[in-house]
Amino acid sequence: MSRRRLLAGTGVALAGSAMASVARAQAPAEPPPESDPDFAGPDHHPPEATTPAPETLKAVDWNWVRGQWALDWSWVNLSAMLFASNPRLVRTAIARHRDGLDANPVTYLEANNRPLQNAARQAAGQYFGAAWESIALVESTTSGVGLMYAGLLVGYGDEILTTTHDYYVTHEALRLAAQRNGAMVKKISLFDEARTATIPQIVGRLMGAVTDKTRVLALTWVHSSTGLKMPIGAIAQALKSVNATREPHRRVLLCVDGVHGFGVENETLESLGADALAAGCHKWLFGPRGTGVVFFRPDAIGRFAPTIPSFLAPNAYGAWLGNYDPGANTGARMTPGGFKAFEHVWALTEAFQFHNMVGKAAIAARTRALAGRLKMGLSQMPHIAVRTPMDPNLSAGIVSFDVVGQSADAVVRKLRGARVIGSAAPYARRHVRLTPSFRNTEADVDFALQALSQIKG
Repeated sequence: MSRRRLLAGTGVALAGSAMASVARAQAPAEPPPESDPDFAGPDHHPPEATTPAPETLKAVDWNWVRGQWALDWSWVNLSAMLFASNPRLVRTAIARHRDGLDANPVTYLEANNRPLQNAARQAAGQYFGAAWESIALVESTTSGVGLMYAGLLVGYGDEILTTTHDYYVTHEALRLAAQRNGAMVKKISLFDEARTATIPQIVGRLMGAVTDKTRVLALTWVHSSTGLKMPIGAIAQALKSVNATREPHRRVLLCVDGVHGFGVENETLESLGADALAAGCHKWLFGPRGTGVVFFRPDAIGRFAPTIPSFLAPNAYGAWLGNYDPGANTGARMTPGGFKAFEHVWALTEAFQFHNMVGKAAIAARTRALAGRLKMGLSQMPHIAVRTPMDPNLSAGIVSFDVVGQSADAVVRKLRGARVIGSAAPYARRHVRLTPSFRNTEADVDFALQALSQIKG
């Protein structure tokens, strides 16, 4: 299959297959109404067959990959971690759905809403090796993290363990949750400096802080301040011995803000060992703006409860009208309802298709190589202190650093003057961040390094 035919046809084929075949849902005690008032259409249920994934490119032409974006290439854009533009396959899907909605919003929504949301969940599951029935669709990492922690079924006196290095969203979501359920939030430090941290040190400090009251570990896969990549797999492995002696409701859940590893690392939910992981899709995945996912392990989703009424669950309105319990928790029930930017939600499938086509392993290697080139170049400049670990086992695509005698914001402004786009970490201790992704080139990295060589205190 040629790339041109793939880019032109996969989205249409997916929509057709998702609407053409549906699976039967288990009937509730009372039958649901013949149609839901949420413009769900006749297809209430997920596709029977797995949506065919695009063929992975045998040899990646990175110039071709770069050409899938409509970016202004007179700028060196090293800010993939913030807010992404979309590759052509995704832009085309968004435009197709937007045109359909503009032409006839009600009938197009009726025909496509549930089938294409479920197709997006299925594509997310294929990409991340997860059961798609336990995947929720959200609008961003923030909404996903909020949904995850607000839905925790923990009680008064239970303990949620997190770290001092985590981002505002995790800390605030946990604080708000604890106000409602009476749980305690405990924060610990894992290291003095991220660049000198080690896996045994991180795992040891976390396990040493787990107590009999601990019910949740709330962590971040890749820290957006220093770029340190947490050894989530090693932490999950260490938790197994703790949980082996506990009753199911007392086992420690591993919950992860995964956004800066998702779309970068060649991992799955199973290889990480997380029980729940939230990630926005409009950063490293380069998916539609205003989209995100929350993955739950099927054996862990029962420890969470929905917080916003769902329109996606097949029996959402039936349970309400029939006044019966909707049953066990699912990813569909965790997906907030309401009217959304549907053309973006439905185009999530193409974002996963594009990544699968380029290849997760190739993307991870490319990102690691570019970030390594940047870190090595920065480390050779005496006026720059790299804050991100050099070890690729403890870093991903974020490269954080300080310029001696310059504030992070001043450096970002001067880089913009040189037409290099970076950012400053929004923490009490701010660092400059450059985040090369697989759409960048070695020349981009070298250009940024040359600009930084001229920015001195």
